[in-house]
Amino acid sequence: MQFKLLIISFFICGFANAQQAEPIEADRPDQTETPAIVPKGMFQLEAGFSYERNNPSEATSSLPSALWKYGVNDHFELRLITEFTLDDRNGSRNSGFIPVLIGCKIKISEEKGFWPKTSFIGHISLPNLATTQYKTDFYAPQFRFTMQHTLSEKWSLGYNLGSEWDGFTAEPAFIYTLTTGYTLTEKLNCYAEVFGFAPQEDQAEHNFDGGFTYLISNNFMVDLSSGVGITHNAPDYYVAAGFSFRI
Repeated sequence: MQFKLLIISFFICGFANAQQAEPIEADRPDQTETPAIVPKGMFQLEAGFSYERNNPSEATSSLPSALWKYGVNDHFELRLITEFTLDDRNGSRNSGFIPVLIGCKIKISEEKGFWPKTSFIGHISLPNLATTQYKTDFYAPQFRFTMQHTLSEKWSLGYNLGSEWDGFTAEPAFIYTLTTGYTLTEKLNCYAEVFGFAPQEDQAEHNFDGGFTYLISNNFMVDLSSGVGITHNAPDYYVAAGFSFRI
């Protein structure tokens, strides 16, 4: 009987905290990750399915990709990224898990005047936590600074700057993103974004995308997005759909 009362109390407390929390903020569906931290003691999952056409003979699907987050305190969240991928290349098909990423997000500052709300995100990929054909040679770090400005009640501006390594070479790829978000209704939002990657030893690629998010409740959101390559070396296009929830 005491055990049942403990379980009931746990869910009542969890529901009360969820009701008091601000509407969920997720790192998907755009490439610009939010500086927002998952509320203390809450677990958040952001998952999505995508299809990317790289060129007429190559395509990649995520089935799905998932970002698992836990709020440790008001300034720190733990993060885990898993992704099952399916590659079609010249009639040959491979599938499996790419290396798992573990990391954190650290709050740096709140927005104040011209100074944006800012956080730091860092991950490292684990080369052996992957399906055999997707294992990498080295541990591969990723990091970015994520910034956000509130322009008005309906408009926001976000951008990221950082670098990532692929696990096979020592040369990094520099990352940039720039997105503007617009609140259509209390629950429906849209965005437009440019983003790109600049490898140290190769040409930069640039992309454009946009999409929508719909807030079903303060703790559950769905999204739909699509993008196209701007430069010749970028993927032709992609489409994606997903959801985010927290408890």
